[in-house]
Amino acid sequence: MVVAEVPKLASAAEYFFKMGVEGKRFRPTVILLMATALNVQISKPASEGVVDMFPTELRMRQQSIAEITEMIHVASLLHDDVLDDADTRRGIGSLNFVMGNKISVLAGDFLLSRACITLASLKNTEVVSLIATAVEHLVTGETMQMSTSAEQRSSMDYYLQKTYYKTASLISNSCKSIALLTGQTAEVAMLAYEYGKNLGLAFQLIDDVLDFTGTSTSLGKGSLSDIRHGIVTAPMLYAMEEFPELRSVIDKGLDNPVNVDLALEYLGKSHGIQRTRELAAKHASLASAAIESLPENDDEDVQRSRRALIELTHRVINRTK
Repeated sequence: MVVAEVPKLASAAEYFFKMGVEGKRFRPTVILLMATALNVQISKPASEGVVDMFPTELRMRQQSIAEITEMIHVASLLHDDVLDDADTRRGIGSLNFVMGNKISVLAGDFLLSRACITLASLKNTEVVSLIATAVEHLVTGETMQMSTSAEQRSSMDYYLQKTYYKTASLISNSCKSIALLTGQTAEVAMLAYEYGKNLGLAFQLIDDVLDFTGTSTSLGKGSLSDIRHGIVTAPMLYAMEEFPELRSVIDKGLDNPVNVDLALEYLGKSHGIQRTRELAAKHASLASAAIESLPENDDEDVQRSRRALIELTHRVINRTK
């Protein structure tokens, strides 16, 4: 799907899909597990010789959502790296560092356009609308991060809204799309959405913790990268609640290493890291509850996928990279 006619664009678009640097493929994994977790039991064909086309076709459509989601995610990474002037991503040179900003932006646009073509081929207007909304949210979240007032920068509500737009919207709307393609009720589609939303929020909250506690090698990015970019995340917001004087340190500007060191000192004295982990655990538990609320189904594959989705919520909050 990411093959292009122009060789330079082709190699740029394929950059993060090549073996060894393809990342966790976390989103497609969740989406395909959700697809099986929601599949209605389809009666087996009368004779072994008869090919049952419906499940195969449905699975292909669900797989398309997984592919679309990963392409949108990678496109957003390419664009983010240009905006952040990043020189590494996933432990290797970022595309903008290797091939320049212009080709990076164009490769991101190309991936988005390919995702749109595949999305249109599903011929489901509600699904198109959900995924288009998720793309809009990615842009909104990035803009919110770039243009915060001092008031917004110290607001937990603003931070969580931005986090939903930047991280959780894509996965929640993709999970909901899977439910709609499977012909599920609005209630079940909402449970799929809630799972994706809460898993996405938990994932990002742990990312924010790891930015302070993880090492560069295991994270594949420089530790403290958020605060050095002047981005205030949940651990620091909680620390500000405990130590209001921290706010004036942050307002003075995090482009000064002295202020960064002082902010880290306050964070170390606070319960910021612990409270962020607790908030992540709460969202992980809400995600698990959504899966447990799905209509009963005795099919082995369905049961196994539901267990895996619940297991993922534990993995997300216990990960170290």
